[in-house]
Amino acid sequence: MSQPPPDRSTPSPPARPDASMSLLNNVMDHSLDDGYAEASARRRADGSAGLPRTLRSKLGLAAGLVVAALVVTLGAAEARISAPVVAKEREELIDRIDAETEAADTLESDVDALRSDVSERQRKALERHGGDQGQLVALLSGATPVEGPGVKLVVDDAKDTDQGGGGPRDSSGFADTGRVRDRDMQRVVNGLWESGAEAIAINGQRLTALSAIRAAGDAILVDNRPLVPPYTVFAVGDGKKLATVFGDSADGQYLQALKESFDIRTSISEQAKVRLPAAPSLIVRTAEPKAADSGAADTGKGTS
Repeated sequence: MSQPPPDRSTPSPPARPDASMSLLNNVMDHSLDDGYAEASARRRADGSAGLPRTLRSKLGLAAGLVVAALVVTLGAAEARISAPVVAKEREELIDRIDAETEAADTLESDVDALRSDVSERQRKALERHGGDQGQLVALLSGATPVEGPGVKLVVDDAKDTDQGGGGPRDSSGFADTGRVRDRDMQRVVNGLWESGAEAIAINGQRLTALSAIRAAGDAILVDNRPLVPPYTVFAVGDGKKLATVFGDSADGQYLQALKESFDIRTSISEQAKVRLPAAPSLIVRTAEPKAADSGAADTGKGTS
């Protein structure tokens, strides 16, 4: 009797989802290298694998575990004990810093108040001993605020301060770049004085006969106070005449040459009213007033 043909309509079993990942399956199924597996099997066969079997080995292992546990316990206890101490020291240090900062702020305020008081006393003494010309002397020395017509001159660094090349700066002490230097501001101020300015201030800093314009690195200092560009110069005087005379002077031409050679930005404009503050300090270390018999009051060392 013949057998019926097989039913080919029966579906074949589905393929494993990870059939295409035979390499990963092999790694997962045989995570231990064959050499390591063989060595482990030999150790199990001769009884050297697993925990120590002799009493001496067991005692050594137990002693090691006890020592390790003791070290961990002592470290944790010490950390727990020292934590409050460290926190307390930190708080004390913060309190000391706050106290010292407050004391420094108080001293700074006292110094500012004393400096203002000394300056005010100096100005009053200057006005009192100036005779009939007390106001004029105070004005010329910068001891009092002034206001009047004048000019506003702004000098600023070039947009690209890395320019180089020849130019009006013939001194090797000043790099030929588009950055405004202290010598540039010295020439500007001297040019304004020579052009008829009666009072000058740079960035709100009043200039006197004792003012110094110096450099500290790339910064410009006026009476040891750093200024930042743009440098705004206010000068009291006949605005129209002052601007014209300064522009035609050697120092005005020097400023124009800086503009053409290094792209230093400058502008000058007339002002209907300019107000300048008093100089912050007036200290004379070597000058002395004339004696009383010479027509002036004997006041000892002067503070003009």
